[in-house]
Amino acid sequence: MLFSLALMIICALVLSGILQKLKLPGLVGMLLTGIILGPYTLDLIAPELLNISADLREIALIVILVRAGLALDMEDLRKVGRPAVLMCFIPATFEIIAATVLAPLFFPVTHLEAAIMGTVLGAVSPAVVVPRMLKIMESGYGKDKAIPQLIMAGASADDVYVIVLFTSFMSMNGGGGFDAGSLVKVPAAVITGLLCGVLLGLALVFLFKRIHMRDTVKVLLILGIAFLLVTLESVIKDYLPLSGLLAVMALGSAVFKRHDVLAKRLSEKFSKLWIAAELILFVLVGATVDIRYAGKAGLAAAALILGALAIRICGVFVCLIRTKLRVRERLFCAIAYLPKATVQAAIGGLPLASGAASGHTVLTVAVLAILITAPLGAVGIDAAYQKLLSKESTGT
Repeated sequence: MLFSLALMIICALVLSGILQKLKLPGLVGMLLTGIILGPYTLDLIAPELLNISADLREIALIVILVRAGLALDMEDLRKVGRPAVLMCFIPATFEIIAATVLAPLFFPVTHLEAAIMGTVLGAVSPAVVVPRMLKIMESGYGKDKAIPQLIMAGASADDVYVIVLFTSFMSMNGGGGFDAGSLVKVPAAVITGLLCGVLLGLALVFLFKRIHMRDTVKVLLILGIAFLLVTLESVIKDYLPLSGLLAVMALGSAVFKRHDVLAKRLSEKFSKLWIAAELILFVLVGATVDIRYAGKAGLAAAALILGALAIRICGVFVCLIRTKLRVRERLFCAIAYLPKATVQAAIGGLPLASGAASGHTVLTVAVLAILITAPLGAVGIDAAYQKLLSKESTGT
């Protein structure tokens, strides 16, 4: 196992560094590392690692959601107003509906399986978007209309919305058919997840203010509680719907709201932890890809991805109706909402792991979505922001 880990780390860092020099997202290099070292190519990753791959991917997802929560200021949503709220779910909803309609035309899947595929596709990637929005804010572009804040706030909540729907649709699929009554569990899971996360976040702030402990210990305590929340979701699902992942993010946001200085310090700790989590996440996702199957489904999957993206862009423009943003600024928002990576890597392999008939197809579409949209979105953002956004005046 140590040899496999060494190969994964070294190769992923090398390929990631090469792609970053080419102004492409490093996570694509990590994904390629998994494909190259995985069981369908060189077969150099130990079976022990592959056996716990799903658990490791879930841990990585928890890390990024805690980090997002610690950086998510609800005040940003309030300042931007209606468009920020709509950006949390409208573009993803448009893309999910598009995939539900289009996927059965390209693949032998049911509409429920297509909806699962749509939820895998629907989330924008904080790993690609957030660092670039911070850079744009620092350079003064789009600040007058809070465009970077709008995109960051919407992208953070967008992931949670998609994951809740994914969990619901997977549950329906496991039951052997579409159960419209299960949709009622979605808002219930959102409400209970928010309440549980906020209450635990407030309790942690109370504890941290009264008991001195190192920030590293606080990080471990938050992670332990986050793991318990996600586990609790599966334990009580027959009695009470609960979104454990939403609770995790709400916990972080509550800490930010009540103790922003501490939240910023802890966010830096989680940022460092994410470096390792991100590498493991994307390498292991790449390792699950059967490139022979991907080759057969490639053109159809690419057509589905691009078709759903076109509908997603329409969703972004719908969110920005009756705002003060110019057409070029709205176009930038659409470009910034293209990249897929984090959520697709975390949940793309879950249908396959659960034994779903469409598991290979869903995973193939998820990986190709990352390979197509992460570079497209990242390069698009970097190339477009100076042309499409106004720079804040520095005049006296």
